Amino acid sequence: MSNAFSVIEPDWNAIDPAEIVQPPHLESDEILIVPTQLGELRMSISNYGLRIQSADDNQAAYGMLTATPKNESLTLSGDNDKYCVTGGQYRLELCASPLHFKLYKGETLVQQSATDGHFVRQHRLPPFAKTDAGWLISLELGYDEAVYGLGEKWAKLDKRGQLIRSYNHDALGVNAEKSYKNTPYAWSPDGWNLFVHTTSPVTHGVGYALWSQRAYVCLVEDSLLDMFLYHEDTPANSIHTYSQLTGFAPTPPTWSLGVILSKAYYKDAEELLAVAREVREKEMPCDVITLDGRAWQDTDTRFAFEWDPSRYADPKPVIDELKALGFKICVWEYPMISVKNPLFKKAAEKGWLIKDKRTGKAYRYEWDLSPFGEVLTPLPDSGILDFTHPEAYEFWRESHKPLFDLGIDMIKADFGEQLEDDNMLSYSGDSGNRLHNVYSMLYNRCVYEAAEKYCKTGPFLFSRSAWTGSQRYPSQWGGDPQADWQGLAASIRGSLSWGLSGGPFFATDIGGFYKDTRDAELYVRWTQASVFSAHMRLHGIGPREPWSYGEAASAAVFEAIKLRYQLIPYLQKVAKQATETGLPLQRAMVLAFPDEPLSHSFEQQFMCGDDLLVVPCVVPGGKLKYYLPKGEWVRFASEEVVSGGVYREETLALNDIAVFAKKGSRIELGPDVQHTDMDMSNVTLWPAQ
Repeated sequence: MSNAFSVIEPDWNAIDPAEIVQPPHLESDEILIVPTQLGELRMSISNYGLRIQSADDNQAAYGMLTATPKNESLTLSGDNDKYCVTGGQYRLELCASPLHFKLYKGETLVQQSATDGHFVRQHRLPPFAKTDAGWLISLELGYDEAVYGLGEKWAKLDKRGQLIRSYNHDALGVNAEKSYKNTPYAWSPDGWNLFVHTTSPVTHGVGYALWSQRAYVCLVEDSLLDMFLYHEDTPANSIHTYSQLTGFAPTPPTWSLGVILSKAYYKDAEELLAVAREVREKEMPCDVITLDGRAWQDTDTRFAFEWDPSRYADPKPVIDELKALGFKICVWEYPMISVKNPLFKKAAEKGWLIKDKRTGKAYRYEWDLSPFGEVLTPLPDSGILDFTHPEAYEFWRESHKPLFDLGIDMIKADFGEQLEDDNMLSYSGDSGNRLHNVYSMLYNRCVYEAAEKYCKTGPFLFSRSAWTGSQRYPSQWGGDPQADWQGLAASIRGSLSWGLSGGPFFATDIGGFYKDTRDAELYVRWTQASVFSAHMRLHGIGPREPWSYGEAASAAVFEAIKLRYQLIPYLQKVAKQATETGLPLQRAMVLAFPDEPLSHSFEQQFMCGDDLLVVPCVVPGGKLKYYLPKGEWVRFASEEVVSGGVYREETLALNDIAVFAKKGSRIELGPDVQHTDMDMSNVTLWPAQ
């Protein structure tokens, strides 16, 4: 048997497909054993559909699943080359040579092995195989079938035709396939859902033409296989089922829905306080101000929960003044410890750092310095905290207590993508690729638990890197977009793609992170779009205060931010709904209007909750192209009634936004406030009746 596998264009003839070598049998009422030349496959049917496992392994130890599937009793019939297994609502048909299947829910065909054939073979692609790269599964795609999910991705929401790798990267932008937040969960509007329960990378050829334009080829880069296939009638139900299996997000505190102000970075306490005072003097609504990495840490010795003594000999007076001004305070961290900090030696001696297999000592992570420039100064060699070590996990969690006691309200949990070398070994025994992705989730969990335990104003964090289950520790933000119009468009797609993958809460860097372009129109449009995102943060290299972009831009941004605060009662309702259903606050058209296929290709517009349709402007000059779904819509602010079911174009003035409410809906609007600690009880309904 050949094990070769090329990601570019595989030699399918060289990959031997799995064959059933002995009759399948029931190990128990709930487990079907399918013997193959590659080893036994274990199959079960539950409320989460069909589960196929290569072994009864213990991956659940990392806690990616929050529910235990309730297995159905199985019945097995058939012999020779064809077998039938039934359990609950599902029926599985298995054929022996090669091993391939059809899965039904009732009379509905859910999925089947790819039917891409060959002159002399029924299956050009192996339905199941095991290569040197891992397990390979080939599934069928309908001729025009779309596929969604697979995490935060910047290109088209419909992944059909794309080659996607579920592998967390420090993506250094939003311009390529690489992204910070991934999950091997995909679904089709036709009803099938695929979820690979793994910590390892997964490569998805989704109708990828170099492989097969008519098949979904899934490469699980591990010796273990654990996958779920299930069917739901609507996209909303699909995401709800996935959330039941992997966890729902808790409701974020109200203050997190306000504006978060940041930049890279406020250089000292004087600059920080000057900006905070100016925000209040100019009556800009704002709830949170952020001290990014270099703002409070000594870059050479970070990260060790220490304030840079040269700038913050005593941070308490600074924190107290920010509190007196009505701000919540966010500080940055990452799970790395500089070799120049005494904590590195202590943590290494205790075994709290990822080890180097070659030496048995703590692994020294060397940064690629090529992306670092004048603002992003080079970083020292660092150790990586091992969150699989119980003592290390507890140490990191408890080390947040002094920060929260001081008055810090929120953590920006940055990075988490650096466990990338198979020479890296964790306390759990996993290394390199197998721990790389789930490391993000363990890191997110640890910091969120610290906030749950010690934050006086409610747990909330921003994390950049995420994996299956990270949605349980909100919120996530979209990394480092380029400060241009393409960066805005891609950031919106990334937020919607994460929402289609079970992540309900998301934010972007308003204005773009890298290059201080001072593009006032871009800054305005990014702000206007972000009014309707789950969280709203002004952040990037260079000032992000509205007045730094000129009078016209400042006036338009103030108007948008005031609207954001008026919408907080509505956003609170939508956030609570997200925690109960798994539905994102920002909903792509395919999720919000599954029965209106004409709307699905309009991938920049989205619904904010159930009632508001938002059409962001993503090009200079205010030009919009959009589709209003069927029915009647009320234009926000003007109260003009517009008929749907049509394609529209228009040009917006700088301070105008294209937002529509479903006719008959009533939107709760709060009062004008400077921050959410003020009285927000005066709520009105729009449109007035």
